[in-house]
Amino acid sequence: MHWTEMLLPLSISFAITISMMPIFIGYFKVKQFGQITREEGPKWHQVKSGTPTMGGVVFIIAAILTVIGTAIWKDVLTVKLAMLLFVLLFFAAIGFLDDFLKIFKKQNEGLTSKQKFLSQLVGSFVFVALFFLSGSDPLITIPFFGQIHNWLLFAVFTIIWITGFSNAVNLTDGLDGLVAGTAGIAYTAYGILAYRQGQLEVLLFCIAIVGGLIGFFFFNKKPAKIFMGDVGSLALGAGLAVVSLALHLEWSLLLIGLVFVIETASVMLQVGSFKLRGKRIFKMSPIHHHFEMSGWSEWRVVLTFWAVGLVSAILALWLLV
Repeated sequence: MHWTEMLLPLSISFAITISMMPIFIGYFKVKQFGQITREEGPKWHQVKSGTPTMGGVVFIIAAILTVIGTAIWKDVLTVKLAMLLFVLLFFAAIGFLDDFLKIFKKQNEGLTSKQKFLSQLVGSFVFVALFFLSGSDPLITIPFFGQIHNWLLFAVFTIIWITGFSNAVNLTDGLDGLVAGTAGIAYTAYGILAYRQGQLEVLLFCIAIVGGLIGFFFFNKKPAKIFMGDVGSLALGAGLAVVSLALHLEWSLLLIGLVFVIETASVMLQVGSFKLRGKRIFKMSPIHHHFEMSGWSEWRVVLTFWAVGLVSAILALWLLV
């Protein structure tokens, strides 16, 4: 696939998202389906209550339709691509149910943490099962040890990896445009790596998601007209994990997705510190709220985190390419 041909799926996904989003937002406003902000969150976020949510539905559908259509046209509708789409759709479904329950109950709690975690484990396990049935090689690359072919190791690592990064992106989704930008950067980086490896189906998958995220950002930038919801963030995180696995560059996600790693670590450190010492490390977690509580504007936090994501992605590409 020549680089000029990549503009087609990018443009299609972008066009579907940017044309359908106003209709989606309008419908949610008429039905008064809006986000309910966390009571324990920053007080100034209360003004965001009522903002339409579940915008991830639009760009996820746009990406899936673009991938399937383009894959059929370019004859790259492979088993690997089908598994990538399965994970994206499965985790989007978990997020959709969570968002729907929040809207229905009109409170910031949908699925319980146990229900959501169990659903993520099921999705990850099904992916491993499909991987096994497809006859693919259970290859895991471990730093300093090289490549290891072991089904048990692959299964355990994959389930942890997909579930972990699905939650990591979900935790990061707390400010206008934050995940749209950081996830867009991460998927672009993996698109470049997929192109270098000649994995056209993975490249197509990444490009379609980037196109959808660019279209979504026009409505999610501050002040956001719509939020992506868990339907978007859970799917994006799981998708990144599976893409890193498909390219056999698993550990690169720790650098390409550095922002998501930092956000998750901040929550773990905050909870651990409070349980062990009765003291908090940050003013609020995830860490993007800490910077807000420290007086940073929302745009300053978002732009800083984008910059961190961009620099870490470029560093990863430099090391790998």
